[in-house]
Amino acid sequence: MTAPGVPASSSAATALLFPGQGSQRVGMGQRLAADHVVARDTMAEADEALDFPLARLCFEGPEADLTRTEFCQPAILTVSVALWRALGAESGLRPRWLAGHSLGEYTALVVAGALRFRDAVRLVRLRGRLMQSAVPEGVGTMAAIVGLDDGVVAELCTAAAEGEVVSPANFNGAGQVVIAGHAAAVARALVAARAAGGRVIPLTVSAPFHCALMAPAAAELARALAAVELEPLAVPIVSNVDAAVNTDATRVRGLLIAQVTAPVRWAESMQLLQGLGCERAVEVGPGQVLAKLVQRMKLGIVSTGLEAAGAPA
Repeated sequence: MTAPGVPASSSAATALLFPGQGSQRVGMGQRLAADHVVARDTMAEADEALDFPLARLCFEGPEADLTRTEFCQPAILTVSVALWRALGAESGLRPRWLAGHSLGEYTALVVAGALRFRDAVRLVRLRGRLMQSAVPEGVGTMAAIVGLDDGVVAELCTAAAEGEVVSPANFNGAGQVVIAGHAAAVARALVAARAAGGRVIPLTVSAPFHCALMAPAAAELARALAAVELEPLAVPIVSNVDAAVNTDATRVRGLLIAQVTAPVRWAESMQLLQGLGCERAVEVGPGQVLAKLVQRMKLGIVSTGLEAAGAPA
């Protein structure tokens, strides 16, 4: 079986991309599970691993619960893995590289065979709880800045900090940088960004991810990761932290711990894939946020979503 729009002949130069938090929506995975036994089994496996009806939350909501960090992270991971198992793996698509945006790096590790799915859903639920509790509600925030160079945004953050934390959290490419930190410091950085000609978009988030304020979460996550077994990577993964290809399972724990406080270097990761000869990027998961980012970066990489290519996610 070949998923429409994803020809197996392109596999040799293909990267799979896995989305992160923010891609969730009520109803995701419902048709997929109805049509594919392996997808239903994947959802049931997640329910059992978490001792929680995650599938029902994905299918029915409520949206307020699905957007909670501790639930949306395992939900997105589960739907992405179910989609790959149901349609991607059966399509004949054999990727040369994998990459995931923040949370999506855990999905990449599952698909690469390095991390067991059951362990992954438990880890990301814990990760969500830890990231949520690291900073009291209202203390931190995030915002997107569009239209300024990455270096300019970094300089604006440094100048706006004034003893607080504010720094780039996601270098997403196509002129978009997300910043995170103390609410007042982020507000100062946004004033400076507007003055420099940038467009600013405040984000409704539960915590300031990928900045130094997440250090308590990183320390706790390290203990959980120490207890998880890792296997060799069957497919190389471009990691968020260093935007470099990783083939060494012994580096995975350190990269995932560092990822909590470090910015997601997505633009560099996609530029790296371009330099390695990647011709096609297929997003596997709910939505097409990453596929559209690649399109806007104009790297010459043909990008699509497996969902858009015929998979009802």
